[in-house]
Amino acid sequence: MDGAQWHLLKHTLTNAEPNTLGVILQNELLRQLKLDKEKKHRSFSWKLLRTVKGVYQATKYQGDKAFIIPHFFKNAGRGKERIWGEDIATPQPTVINWPGLNDKERSELIPTLSTTYNWILLTHPLGASNKPSPFQRVEGRRQMQ
Repeated sequence: MDGAQWHLLKHTLTNAEPNTLGVILQNELLRQLKLDKEKKHRSFSWKLLRTVKGVYQATKYQGDKAFIIPHFFKNAGRGKERIWGEDIATPQPTVINWPGLNDKERSELIPTLSTTYNWILLTHPLGASNKPSPFQRVEGRRQMQ
């Protein structure tokens, strides 16, 4: 079992009721299967994630499946959902896997992204056929494709 899976199980077992563990794992598996069918979904290498984590000394990761979120982030979530870590009210330096979020989770993040500067957004290449969302065009933000 690799580090991300162990980290998820350790936090799930300590933060959840025993009877919800199966439901959590089933939901993550269904999410994995759904994302595997999406052509624009990508999971980024841990080497890349460690590198971008250092730009703002990011402590939070947003997006992706809980099975593969790197354990070297103190906190992990998707939108308003906390997967592991502390529930901190103030925005943390964050690395965001944009294709790893659904529309609801993306919309939950937009208010924070519009008012903070300590995040990096990872996405598929935009290219000529893909239009950036409004906040992606705001100056002072960093986006890696």
